Amino acid sequence: MASPDFWENQERAQTTVGELKALRAVVEPLTEALRSAEDLETMLEMAEEDQDFAQEVVNEIVRLENQVEELELKALLDGPHDGAGAIVTINARDGGTDANDWAEMLLRMYLQWAQQHGYTAALLDRNDNEEAGINSATVAIRGPMAYGYLKGETGMHRLVRISPFNAEGKRQTSFAAVDVSPEVSDDIVIEIDDKDVREDTFRASGAGGQHVNKTSSAIRLTHIPTGVVVQCQNERSQHKNRAAAWQMLRARMARLEEEKREAEQAARYQSKARVGFGSQIRNYFLHPDQRVKDARTGHSMGSFHDVMNGNIQGFLDSYLRWRVAREN
Repeated sequence: MASPDFWENQERAQTTVGELKALRAVVEPLTEALRSAEDLETMLEMAEEDQDFAQEVVNEIVRLENQVEELELKALLDGPHDGAGAIVTINARDGGTDANDWAEMLLRMYLQWAQQHGYTAALLDRNDNEEAGINSATVAIRGPMAYGYLKGETGMHRLVRISPFNAEGKRQTSFAAVDVSPEVSDDIVIEIDDKDVREDTFRASGAGGQHVNKTSSAIRLTHIPTGVVVQCQNERSQHKNRAAAWQMLRARMARLEEEKREAEQAARYQSKARVGFGSQIRNYFLHPDQRVKDARTGHSMGSFHDVMNGNIQGFLDSYLRWRVAREN
């Protein structure tokens, strides 16, 4: 980074900066914990001479234990792509307009989580519903261990509430599917044969002015052997949308390879493979009471609105612990 020509290649420079942030996110807390442990020995000696100092020692031990616990959680992020950014795709499923609204609520939840933890978020694709909410959206969340933390969010998210779109005020159950893939860098080889991919262009929808309605700038890629479909329409440039769509396709292919490895590992443990896309993983309730509970880990929170405001780290951490415990 100290090289005079470091910023000449912006894309490569940003990748290097991202790698540095990922390393610092582990090394700096570890260094701080080791330094605090050494300081603790001195504090214990001082406490023997001054009993009034004893409470400060207790407080420091609690702080250090929390710090070590956070490091232990980061140590669980040891997958081949865990350090990468995450490409999060949200699709409305069963539930009509309520499901479209629910999908948009989930999109906001992940964007709030990203902001609170210092990650950057870039909207790659958004397909608005005519009545309310979204049909689908894809967002890239970039920062240290973003994929490692978010990959457990893949699956079906179920909401139970009194429908704001039902004049009779009936209870409605809505579903939205979330899929999380690693944002793999160009340095990682993901083999995709061009002849296996069909490209379609179409007119972009939603915000963007008259331009999006007059040109076929949106790109849809279909990987024929696997049936994986990705699309991007967020940019006005067809070239930029194509580049982003290929990035999304490479991410999905990397994800499929990771799932294959996990399935093989699960078979060795004579255990069921990790839940995949389309599996119900979490229930969110606004009626009859407010609560959110993970169907896999049992982790729950009593405030629906706190979760919707991005307070999901407890669910992410509990998934990491649950996954390791299940494999062992």
